[in-house]
Amino acid sequence: MDIKKIGVLGAGQMGGGIAQVAAGASYEVVLVDANIDLAKRGKAKIESSLGRQVDKGKITAAVRDALVARITPGASIADFKDCDLVVEAATENVALKLDLFKSCDAAMKAGAILSSNTSSISLTKLAGATSRPDRVIGMHFMNPPPLMKLVEIVRAMQTSEETFALVKSAAERMGKTVTVSRDAPGFLVNRMLIPMLCEACFALQEGVGNVEDIDTGARLGLNHPMGPLELSDLIGLDTVLAIAEVLHRDLGDDKYRAPTLLRNLVAAGWLGRKAGRGFYTYDANGGRTPSELR
Repeated sequence: MDIKKIGVLGAGQMGGGIAQVAAGASYEVVLVDANIDLAKRGKAKIESSLGRQVDKGKITAAVRDALVARITPGASIADFKDCDLVVEAATENVALKLDLFKSCDAAMKAGAILSSNTSSISLTKLAGATSRPDRVIGMHFMNPPPLMKLVEIVRAMQTSEETFALVKSAAERMGKTVTVSRDAPGFLVNRMLIPMLCEACFALQEGVGNVEDIDTGARLGLNHPMGPLELSDLIGLDTVLAIAEVLHRDLGDDKYRAPTLLRNLVAAGWLGRKAGRGFYTYDANGGRTPSELR
């Protein structure tokens, strides 16, 4: 089997980025969201983002136009019927993903591969909800997918060697470096990352340092490209909390517990960049200032 057409379920920040890198690797892409308008909006954001690269001279208009032309907005999951690989990139919610996996499984052709961009949810559980468990795998892109080089491939207990080989090859064709994880809570990257993000939030909550000092300390003291609080804002505080809760529940260790401050920010709807406010407050020009938190 060759992978020629890729479906992406979810046209938001992650799904749109995955669609862009897939189309950039010359795959035909079907981009689907809750409705056709959202899918079209996702494609338009990709085109706008690529337009900025054209303006900076990083790519030509012809490259942009060819890439965008390979992305087709879909009206529903039924439009995945001819796809060889589908990447689900919906909200990090077990019940939602199980429902979406069942719907994708019913719509997809026999032999097609169904993958998830999940950050922490069991692929073995998702595979068990389908009629093709050996063709289910995790394909965890880092955020934002067009810039980050890593794809973490997660093998469900049922994943076949053929499925793994095909997905690894597809990720490498997209220009990604692949790491492989067993199906365990948080996999590799988030098992290491989330405790660090939460510890930075605990330090802020306890008044050990302010937002800027914590992030500057990580950038300059640890040589990280972003501080943990600005990274949390980029990921989405609701996503950070969801992953922390999975780790805490499934591993049973309090080192994975979520800070009260993080829970309160999510409860307030201050989810980071996508909401315009999180640990920082963002303006329309891309500027930011530390938020007043109490």
